Amino acid sequence: MGTVKLEYDEFNPVSIEEYARKLIGKTFLEVCEEDIGKQSIIKEEGNYKADHENKKRKGGLGELIEERYFHYHSNNDARPDFDKAGVELKVTPYKKNKNGSISAKERLVLTMIDYYSVINEDFFESHMWQKARLILLIYYLYDKEIKDRLNYEIGYVKLFSPPESDMKIIQHDFEVITQKIREGKAHELSEADTLYLGAAPKASSSKDRRKQPCSDELAKPRAFAFKNSYMTYVLNHYIIPDKNTYEPIIKKNIDETFEEYIINTINQYRNYTVDELCDLFYSDNEKIPKSLGALLVYRMLEIKGNQAEEFVKANIVIKTIRLKQNNKIKENMSFPTFKFKELVEEEWEDSAFGNYLRETRFLFVVYKYDVNEKLRLKGCQFWNIPYADLEGNVKTVWEQTKKVIQNGLKIEVKKGKLSSNLPAKSENPVCHVRPHGKNSEDRYELPDGRTYPKQCFWLNNTYIASQLEKHFFEE
Repeated sequence: MGTVKLEYDEFNPVSIEEYARKLIGKTFLEVCEEDIGKQSIIKEEGNYKADHENKKRKGGLGELIEERYFHYHSNNDARPDFDKAGVELKVTPYKKNKNGSISAKERLVLTMIDYYSVINEDFFESHMWQKARLILLIYYLYDKEIKDRLNYEIGYVKLFSPPESDMKIIQHDFEVITQKIREGKAHELSEADTLYLGAAPKASSSKDRRKQPCSDELAKPRAFAFKNSYMTYVLNHYIIPDKNTYEPIIKKNIDETFEEYIINTINQYRNYTVDELCDLFYSDNEKIPKSLGALLVYRMLEIKGNQAEEFVKANIVIKTIRLKQNNKIKENMSFPTFKFKELVEEEWEDSAFGNYLRETRFLFVVYKYDVNEKLRLKGCQFWNIPYADLEGNVKTVWEQTKKVIQNGLKIEVKKGKLSSNLPAKSENPVCHVRPHGKNSEDRYELPDGRTYPKQCFWLNNTYIASQLEKHFFEE
């Protein structure tokens, strides 16, 4: 292998970025072919292109860019890829959605979590922060119609450093993760524990487990990763020019954590009725929107639109909960509908519903009916599903649902209504399956060709009540 004269200054982040921008519009195949014949650091052993086209080869496209374009050996070093400039290289996909928007296709993995060493690391000295503080993002367009991934085209290239407005949240996320490991709960880590920085599963097999320092319980291998929701925001706000952004909730320095700020701000309106909140935030001639619960939260947080920057980045979903006077919850909690034919092709570890609960943090906004049947705000709490419930009862219902659909859904008509043998509320203390379409004619196709009304998973109202903080039930 010869020595290659670099076409960029390996000490200068801007020079590295300028050189990388020449990749825009090229496919990975073009990058590979342009390098052939040069005095490359890579020997032409075997079929380099075929090896890197293999979709099972993790990091293959990133390796290709490192070796064929930047001419340095790919490695698993804890230091940044461009160590002399302090720049980490990340090659990551984005996708175009049916509505014309674009989003990150996946989370951005930063570095594996060493359960033994991370509990002694300071945030700013951590391996994670060495990888995250300055990243050269190379985004390529994922297209499921393209079978050879070397034909994916590079669309965007930009240096990215988490902005100051995000730093406090990222640091707090790091501390939440490391504290859970110190408490011997590495096996209970969930991406929904945190806002922007997650502890993402990272293993070659769903059965892989590692030792942890503060418990005998084996834990899944995990990596620090910026969440998909955060990377979608980064893509649309920092990477693509001339894109509108969402309004931030935090507009000044605060002494409390982000979650404390949200709770304290909303609690200022505690015991207001919904009518009083509407009078406060909507004018007389303004139409009251259907999605009132979420929009009232945004108004209380001084957000004028229907999205908040931090909520988008952190994948926080607002759920309105209504308590009756007897402290029981009126409704079960619904989630997006699932397609029967897609669900039966999934495995639990990477299922749409499982991942939704693993990656979503919820803001429960709690109202209670008073003696005059007026809904009054009681406050809010952040929540994500406990590990034991997700991997216990929820997994059981999901597996039952898959099995029932695979074996051929049994459909009956009872009292003039369609019914089936999908898991019912009476069968599980946490969740169940029931219809969630516009009407009985709003349907999806079953694997056997029949159709059936759209269904979704629901969390039981009794389970949600058990997850609420006790003060919501006090008069």
